[in-house]
Amino acid sequence: MLLTAVIITHNEERNIARCLESIKDVANEIVVVDSGSTDRTEEICKSFNVKFVKQDWLGYSEQKNFANNLAANDWILSIDADEELSEELKNSISELTNQRLSDDEVFSMNRLTNYCGHWIHHCGWYPDRKIRIWNRNVGHWQGEIHETIEFSTETKETTLKGDLLHHSFATPEDYENQQFKFAKMRGQHYFMKGKKHVSFYMAVSPVFSFIQHYIFQLGFLDGRDGLHICRITAKATRLKYQTLKELTDKKL
Repeated sequence: MLLTAVIITHNEERNIARCLESIKDVANEIVVVDSGSTDRTEEICKSFNVKFVKQDWLGYSEQKNFANNLAANDWILSIDADEELSEELKNSISELTNQRLSDDEVFSMNRLTNYCGHWIHHCGWYPDRKIRIWNRNVGHWQGEIHETIEFSTETKETTLKGDLLHHSFATPEDYENQQFKFAKMRGQHYFMKGKKHVSFYMAVSPVFSFIQHYIFQLGFLDGRDGLHICRITAKATRLKYQTLKELTDKKL
């Protein structure tokens, strides 16, 4: 199996070298599609001899589909700039590249996220299983916010050994900014789909969110970080419905 690693970037100089270093020995090709970085992202990528292409932002799914179409190989390893392969996961992928695979096989991996210097094993964050290796002839990205892969045939999923390490949140503000950004996008999406605002949801959903993540998904075992994560997640849940309410009120 010949494998192309595909990454989309925008101002990722803090992360991209770590990501590329982790995949350079398991991928036969690396494709990076950049949406207008103004930092050293391009310089760093070219030092790894990747195929670097500039493309204005098309949206998460379309940007990734555009990048996949640039690959020289049909088998895709999709990885984000702030992720890297653990050594065990590298070994698992290396074993795959020595095999002959059928097009309906897909491969997932558990993603372990770092929050302010600590790995989070609860709060519903782990195992955050993601399909990241598949044949592009049978799968493409879809979705406006949290994109997923849609397959044109039934697939056989295998979870690889090892973790996909996610270096996403250096500070609580990083997580809060991301969650609030997506919360507003979800509220806008609900509005565009004609979802009606219900005050009950805005009052109850944040409480339920906190209880679910902190108690039932054992967020308290992650200590102070777990408490921060669950509080921010609850606030973002409220913001989602608040955004829907504000858009609904403007329409009236």
